[in-house]
Amino acid sequence: MKQRFTALDIFRGMTIAFMIVVNTSGDWSQTFPPLLHAQWHGFTPTDLVFPSFMFAVGNALAFVLGKWQNRSFRDFFLKILKRFVWLFLLGYTMYWIPFIRWTEGGGWEFIPMADTRIWGVLQRIALAYLVCAPLVYFLKQKAIWILSGLMLLAYWAILYAFGDYTLENNAVRTLDLFLFGPKHLYTGDGIPFDPEGLLSTLPTLVNVLAGYLLGIYLKKGKISYEKIAKISLMGAALIFIALCWDWFFPINKKLWTSSYVLLTVGMDLVIIGAIVYVNVFAKRKWKGRFFQTFGKNPLAIYLLSEYIAILMHFFRVDPNTSVYRWVYLSGFDWMGPYWGALAFALSVMFICWLAAKWLENRRIYLKV
Repeated sequence: MKQRFTALDIFRGMTIAFMIVVNTSGDWSQTFPPLLHAQWHGFTPTDLVFPSFMFAVGNALAFVLGKWQNRSFRDFFLKILKRFVWLFLLGYTMYWIPFIRWTEGGGWEFIPMADTRIWGVLQRIALAYLVCAPLVYFLKQKAIWILSGLMLLAYWAILYAFGDYTLENNAVRTLDLFLFGPKHLYTGDGIPFDPEGLLSTLPTLVNVLAGYLLGIYLKKGKISYEKIAKISLMGAALIFIALCWDWFFPINKKLWTSSYVLLTVGMDLVIIGAIVYVNVFAKRKWKGRFFQTFGKNPLAIYLLSEYIAILMHFFRVDPNTSVYRWVYLSGFDWMGPYWGALAFALSVMFICWLAAKWLENRRIYLKV
């Protein structure tokens, strides 16, 4: 059991570390292409980060399910509901903080709730957790397999029937605009469109359920070479199916298309298979202690990295230069294009690791 949890901590830690790096580039105009999301259709290594975190959420469900089986449904549901509320509120306020913004005249004004973004990373995790936890509590594994396939096919049908696969005209954007309005959506792509929208949360449930099914598989019996081989082969098969499906339903992170789900689940299976091998069977075992430190407090460290970036962007050293920009130009720009931006991101990641190490040394594990 210890080895299995170690592999999970390493996987989560690698995901968090990479997430911090891709979210805190010193200069987005001079960032290595693999550290940027695909513009629309397509895939980069950065596009694996978020679904891997969703996969890890499901993997963790497999290891705590036994504790829930002895509780009444009321206690179980209240615990799930509490986590949902906390995660959603943490995500919602993260995009609102510091609750004020700069005006054109150089002053500050309060950001009204009417201008706040509703959906986001933690909100999607919260909603997926709220749905998936009862599913794994009540359904057998075979039913979860069938349901996962139906959800991917249903999502394909919905996007095909109500729009197309473009940024301007897709069912995800249409539904969010209807329910929430443009001011509550992400606008980083030039128009109101939220890549963590309500409808596109449906296929993310499959990433979580896939992680759960893997966890259940690892728990049964001993970890063996055969198990690692089966995990890796399943991953390779899903990647192949995803690439074929891409011809009809393009791989797209921002729409979270069904082909994208299969691709990311397949890659996660291959990665975890490799982690389990080097952690358990390799002649010179790799404990991944650096990443384990991240993996033991993933939520707290993710929030810390976001707050660091948000506050550094907000505060200014002069009317035209944020602290974020000033630190990059003063301490990293001399390294040249691309490398300076990467060094800045790695520095933020290392600062977050120091905080995670401080928590680990004191055996403080922050959860909701």
